Amino acid sequence: MPELPEVETVKRVIEPQIQGLSVIRVEAPGAGVIAHPDAGDFTRLLTGQVFSQIKRRGKFLELCFTSGDRLVIHLRMTGCLLLTPAEMPAEKHTHVVLHLSDGRELRFSDTRRFGRLWFLRKGENDIYTGMEKLGLEPADPALSAGYLFSRLGKRRKAIKSCLLDQSIIAGIGNIYSDEILFSARIHPARAAGSLSTEEWERLAALIPERMSYFTEKNAIAAEDYLRTRGQDYRNTPFLQVYGHEGEPCPVCGSALCRTIIGGRSSIYCPHCQK
Repeated sequence: MPELPEVETVKRVIEPQIQGLSVIRVEAPGAGVIAHPDAGDFTRLLTGQVFSQIKRRGKFLELCFTSGDRLVIHLRMTGCLLLTPAEMPAEKHTHVVLHLSDGRELRFSDTRRFGRLWFLRKGENDIYTGMEKLGLEPADPALSAGYLFSRLGKRRKAIKSCLLDQSIIAGIGNIYSDEILFSARIHPARAAGSLSTEEWERLAALIPERMSYFTEKNAIAAEDYLRTRGQDYRNTPFLQVYGHEGEPCPVCGSALCRTIIGGRSSIYCPHCQK
């Protein structure tokens, strides 16, 4: 699933290319991904809109229009947003196409159809997307050791599962929770309530640092993003533990182990993360 660094990459690639463009026509062959309003109103309300900017909140993208309306997108597991020439063959699972004023098309595709799109009018109360339930952004100065302890310090749940809780910190998923905990030298199965003050301080420092690091490593030119159909901007070469089960730990050389925590796979070093 795309996490904060991947979603931020999509924002940075797409935003400068669509600012000031208008939506001429909307096609929705896969209307099932449209969560609000119904497909007819969705296409009608989008037509004629002019893009102003794109915002990111956690793993959500907000495509904002000069009218004050906005299109909210969550990519979920396999969603992809591409800005393409009109003549480029569409991906097999393309569900929504926005025909733009410069002749290009903004396409949303999703193999597993878990992704969702919402159109919200200016001033409309957002009771649909779930964004109002999100916790702090990793880069928020309020994300301190004190904040983490106040929200998690008495929990018996594994710290790995706590980092995945979007109501605490927005944007962290399975991949980067493993990377953060490895850098912090904390075992992913540790009960959150067992962490020391020093460990909370390490987490508070490493969460923004690691997410920023991987976001910058994700940087890709718009041409390369399009050429690879938005599928070749992941941090695989820079991941220290995720996806490396059985390989030597980059710090101590011990074999990295895999375990299941809260139904999610987790990779860790048994020596560095005791």
